[in-house]
Amino acid sequence: MNRPDTRGALTYPETGATRHGPLPDGYHHLHHTTRVGRGRAAFEAAGAAVTGWRMHRASGARMQATADRAEAGVRVLVSPGAGPLRLTAPCEVIWAVYEKDRTGFAYGTLTGHPECGEEAFTVDLHDDGSVWFTVLAFSRPAAWYTRLAGPLVPVAQRLYAMRLGRALRGIAAGAARPAD
Repeated sequence: MNRPDTRGALTYPETGATRHGPLPDGYHHLHHTTRVGRGRAAFEAAGAAVTGWRMHRASGARMQATADRAEAGVRVLVSPGAGPLRLTAPCEVIWAVYEKDRTGFAYGTLTGHPECGEEAFTVDLHDDGSVWFTVLAFSRPAAWYTRLAGPLVPVAQRLYAMRLGRALRGIAAGAARPAD
């Protein structure tokens, strides 16, 4: 596994706000939820894909991490985009949750990230058997080019959250199919 550079410090003071809320003022807030499947097998596959970096990779992002699974303190380099538009975003996992009906994690931005803030990715199994994926984030520009892009950045973040949801739906659907 490629290991990301582990230098750098968190770039915001509201560490952990995506876990317990409320999201802090002064940032753009993103809350995107999508149904990704049904049943325990879909939940387990989706949770493993989120916390094992597969969801990000399935969406087209390059992902390097200091561990195979999300746990507090793990450093990651996320590189969404393509060609000259590919960004490199260093992050640190702030919290992770592995519960019976909820799995996920959040990472915070490190020095060198084009944004400043925190983003959480969680999968929940509801009582009716439906499986839901949520992206909850707060961020603001940290680089000249994200400041220059202004209102386009939140649109790009929402589109990326939707792309992650589609990738996860495909992974969960594969797990829910009966074996041949």
